[in-house]
Amino acid sequence: GVACVLHSERPDAKVYAAEPETASPLATSFAAGRASTFDAWRASFVDGAGGRSVLGSMWPLLEAWVSESLVVSLDDAARAMRLVADRIHVIAEGAAACAIAAAVSPAMAARCHQKIVAVVSGGNIDLKRFAELVGACGDNRPHP
Repeated sequence: GVACVLHSERPDAKVYAAEPETASPLATSFAAGRASTFDAWRASFVDGAGGRSVLGSMWPLLEAWVSESLVVSLDDAARAMRLVADRIHVIAEGAAACAIAAAVSPAMAARCHQKIVAVVSGGNIDLKRFAELVGACGDNRPHP
């Protein structure tokens, strides 16, 4: 939906998806050129993005409106959660953290865009788990 609206207002804009390395069926689908299943799926704290497969009915829309899917590590997603908490005092859930991690990634920097917008929605994460992931429990390493 976001991609469709953005393209109607800014046809030259590129829209990227962001998926965790543990659940990236859209990246797999782009590589295959068709709706595909991600066979290496595993559960993680990023439960609102990615999944096991791209539905065949959704593939034509995704292929038309999304330029690419950037896959981020769970460590990068956890670091993105901390970055947003530290800088703007927002608790981002795992799926939103993937968007942030992709936006600040070397892969995105290599694309040389002038402006980047990351959609950060939801706060659907247990505060204890959030604290563990961002290292607020005395340990600065993320624990995906």
